[in-house]
Amino acid sequence: MNHGREVGMKTSVIIPTCDRAHTLARALDSVYAQVRPADEVIVIDDGSVDKTALLCAHYPGLHYVKQRHSGVSAARNHGVRLARGQWLAFLDSDDAWQPEKLAAQIATITQHPDSLICHCDEHWIRNGRRVNPGQRHRKCQGDLFIQSLGLCAISPSAVMIKRQVFTIYGLFDEDLPACEDYDLWLRLCCQLPVLLVDRP
Repeated sequence: MNHGREVGMKTSVIIPTCDRAHTLARALDSVYAQVRPADEVIVIDDGSVDKTALLCAHYPGLHYVKQRHSGVSAARNHGVRLARGQWLAFLDSDDAWQPEKLAAQIATITQHPDSLICHCDEHWIRNGRRVNPGQRHRKCQGDLFIQSLGLCAISPSAVMIKRQVFTIYGLFDEDLPACEDYDLWLRLCCQLPVLLVDRP
């Protein structure tokens, strides 16, 4: 899936999953429908016993890896270690992207070459209907640390992170039973500014 266009902007998509074949197809379809395709798509199967492996076999170029059930942080970290892209995008297997998601973020990152983290807006869907997340959850950019103390200001499926960030600041904490992404965002936001694309 070598569609890289921007110099130094090869992107890897990392999808952790466990027994979510029923939602994973929609997630993968949204990745393969990107107007700016990813250079690499990695699915880390965290010990599924459903038809996840059979589903992934239908997607050309997809890098499917199955691991012993170890949790979502271990799955994401496994993907980070395998990824070859300079920029890493994460997608939870029960989420989906708009077709221009990667293109919009890559365009913004290209305009800010010193940036290390970029997130985008998102739509919340509950019971098949779009809901308003409210002003409190409005996405922001810049120094997000103070805002992040009161709530989780970044969503895994909305973020792109330069791979060197994980070398400098560490990976997802595999010992946390919940809020493992929140822990990482706090560690990063107290050190780094965050770019925003104000569209999903």
